[in-house]
Amino acid sequence: MGVQVDTISPGDGRTFPMCSQTCMKSDSSRDRNKPFKFMLGKQEVIRGWEEVAQMSVGQKAKLTVSPDYAYGATGHPGIIPPHATLIFDVELLKLE
Repeated sequence: MGVQVDTISPGDGRTFPMCSQTCMKSDSSRDRNKPFKFMLGKQEVIRGWEEVAQMSVGQKAKLTVSPDYAYGATGHPGIIPPHATLIFDVELLKLE
């Protein structure tokens, strides 16, 4: 399956991330009041999160990530079981 991106609310429709840009996104990091940052295309995150490249700044979306784009057959022991499909509510806050 890969990643399914379901828009909750649209972004600006003009500003999309490019490879090597730092993306600042909000997910459960909202609970910590600190957005999560990662550099696109540098394999700093699971493959599924790289799909924020489809999103524009300000967009809120639900990402449904299949196991092959997440933690696969191994999972993340003690946290994420093997073959888990993951669902994230994210907002692309800004690019650096």
